Amino acid sequence: MMKKLAYLATIGALFAMGGAYAQTSTTTRTDQTSDIRQDRQDARQDRRDLRQDQRDVRQDRRDIRQDQTELRQDRRELRQDVKSGDTAAATAERADIAKDKSGLKNDRADLRADRNDESADKKELRKDKKDLRQDLAERKHNRPERPERPEHHRNH
Repeated sequence: MMKKLAYLATIGALFAMGGAYAQTSTTTRTDQTSDIRQDRQDARQDRRDLRQDQRDVRQDRRDIRQDQTELRQDRRELRQDVKSGDTAAATAERADIAKDKSGLKNDRADLRADRNDESADKKELRKDKKDLRQDLAERKHNRPERPERPEHHRNH
């Protein structure tokens, strides 16, 4: 009876070990593949985000230049209105100048935020590329070795 129990325990242990080995090796390979796929998707999305941030920065810079040009024009017109004594036009120009200054301030804030986004996306892209390189190296390291090809199958 003891022999049967020992035999059954040994068989059970062997099955458990084999099942655990098979499960870990396929699970690890599947996990590595999904990690690599996810890292590639993350890097692709980060590149899209980075391009959009770069477009936003260029647009903000254009807006700032346009606001500065309008501000110079309004100040020039204000000087002319004051010089000619047209107080109503001078009041209107002062309102335009205040509006242009506000727009310029908002555009500068947008530019700062977009530069911060761009910087964060660059950092995230570097991280995702590093993760991808590590996952690929790990997969290469964990890959089982190929058996030696017979002589007659080798290319000459």
